Amino acid sequence: MNILITRPLIDSENLMEKLFSKGHKILHIPTLKISTLKIKPINPNDFDAFIFTSANAIRNLKLSKENKKIFCFCVGSITEKIARQKGFQNTFSAGGTVNALKNLIINSEQLNEKSKIAYFCGDNISYNLDEDLEKEGFKVKKIVNYLAEKITDLSDESKKIIENNVPDLIFIYSLRSAQSFVEISKNYSLYPIMTGSTVMCISKKVADFFKSKGWKKIEVFNPGDELLKL
Repeated sequence: MNILITRPLIDSENLMEKLFSKGHKILHIPTLKISTLKIKPINPNDFDAFIFTSANAIRNLKLSKENKKIFCFCVGSITEKIARQKGFQNTFSAGGTVNALKNLIINSEQLNEKSKIAYFCGDNISYNLDEDLEKEGFKVKKIVNYLAEKITDLSDESKKIIENNVPDLIFIYSLRSAQSFVEISKNYSLYPIMTGSTVMCISKKVADFFKSKGWKKIEVFNPGDELLKL
């Protein structure tokens, strides 16, 4: 099976190795460039908990002091793994969706309405988690600490590889990535090829976007469950 991965290499290398070991052919066309946003380092002692909805939020975390015991609520197991690698000891993982993360926080025994929470995220989010939590009575400060810029260029070599190895599955991990991917497909005359592939979407919102763009074969998945979808 030909499988196209659109995440940056740092986020997809392990998955690509697993897919390759199972005999699949891997195509890698990153659709987003992640860069650090320069902000003042955060003092973790000003907060009772951190929220991370992506591994990039952890990689671009800048702290003025160390506090490895602060509660860290992560959207899924991959994000929690990165938090653990950074040395955080009290981590909690949701089921891979922001809605599951919201429920995890609301029902947490570690937090109450007096808790101060820092929510780290990128400049483009598809779900206003901070607003929903504030409606539940929590005090949340949203801190944008990285940028996700669209990549819309494609080399001649990459285009030729795609044309000679039409993807059976395409994994898309955000709405902005979806938008970038569609632009690439149109700009490089790959639209007829790509719309025949099954696109695997990280959320219903992303799935609806592809449906509006003419895709017929669409599925929704949770990060970490990619192998279960094969």
